[in-house]
Amino acid sequence: MTRSPELTSINCTSCGAGLDVFGGGRVMVQICEFCGSELDAQDNYKVLRKFNDLERPHTPFSIGMRGTLYDVEFVIIGLIQHTERWAGRIFTWIDHQLYSPTHGYAWLTLENDHLVFSRRYRGGGWISEHWVETADHPPIVRTSQGTYRYYETTHSEITFVEGEFTWRPKMGERTVTVTAMSDTAMLGFSQTGNEREAYRSIYVFKAEAEAAFGVALDLGPYRVHPLQPFVEGRNYRFLRRTSLIFATICLVMAAVFHLSSGPAVLQNQIVELNAETVEVKFPLEADGKLAAIKVTGNVNNSWAYLEMELLDPENQPVFGAGRTIETYSGRDADGSWSEGSPFTRLRFRPEISGTYTLALTVAEQNTWGRSGQYVSRLWVDVRSGVSSGKWLALLGGVFGALLMIQVGRKALHQRARWFGSDWVDED
Repeated sequence: MTRSPELTSINCTSCGAGLDVFGGGRVMVQICEFCGSELDAQDNYKVLRKFNDLERPHTPFSIGMRGTLYDVEFVIIGLIQHTERWAGRIFTWIDHQLYSPTHGYAWLTLENDHLVFSRRYRGGGWISEHWVETADHPPIVRTSQGTYRYYETTHSEITFVEGEFTWRPKMGERTVTVTAMSDTAMLGFSQTGNEREAYRSIYVFKAEAEAAFGVALDLGPYRVHPLQPFVEGRNYRFLRRTSLIFATICLVMAAVFHLSSGPAVLQNQIVELNAETVEVKFPLEADGKLAAIKVTGNVNNSWAYLEMELLDPENQPVFGAGRTIETYSGRDADGSWSEGSPFTRLRFRPEISGTYTLALTVAEQNTWGRSGQYVSRLWVDVRSGVSSGKWLALLGGVFGALLMIQVGRKALHQRARWFGSDWVDED
């Protein structure tokens, strides 16, 4: 005997309590929320068994609550708690069975204060526990809705039931569920005894559920759920796009300015180090632009510390500086190698037009290895009107950092989504 589709309420045949009927003609059993009796919905609600002394789990949703999710009106007809024990820890989640006269049955799952909406999946593909245990790489299922990669395997049992169900749940009944995840959804392949079902799940934001069921939900999730989408924010795409554009513009302009060497004032002026201090003279215009001095020495497997002092046309010091030039080379098991630099550069802004004097002194030097030689000659190059891309490069770095922040936010969120996967790559 099947129950009448017009039936809207019954009295529990065990305790006499009034129970609402919501779940449609496919409901097989109804479990009384007052006495825990399992009633056969297909046979005049005959008592099949009792679930005594069960502690009702906390959930903000109750049987009979109605809400509209994804343009479909559902009513909550039952709830079932699953418990998994693993590595000395206990994990629980609550599945709320939903019913719609037009769209059938679905689930709203509450886990760690996150909400997930699930419906039966009729597409192809299946990942078994045996496949996971024997696979060298995470199993993958490809569907018309995307590619799903293995996430985890759970072994859970039923620890609480209440309301109407389309099958007969049993306390302690164990279910093995293998899940695989894409960027937007999760497939769950569940096996209970000889029964197999596949479900497709998506994340439900708290605000969506509050609007759907007209309730204020006291939910405070503290971790990212595997299905939780990345919330870009109103300006995310704008910041990412503009920071990339401006970082590129700044770095290109910095490179152009850096390579704009200006006209040569002095080119490859040879300076023989035949005295303790040698001087080089060159003319410069006070045009508000930078001038650059490059000093190169004939160091070879050696180093030299140069002291440099620049005097302006009025014989006043412009700057004093010390620089090291050095080069080393050799050969080892990996082949030939070389390191160091035989030249150094200085930049300054001439304040007075006229002839400047650069005084050079080799304060210290030494050789390395038998082939090393002391510096005996310098070459001096001077250019005026030199452009600097330093500040543009720094500004490009700022825009680049802003870009990395936006990209990094998404990358960290993606990493957090997959953090709970139990797949381990073996070496």
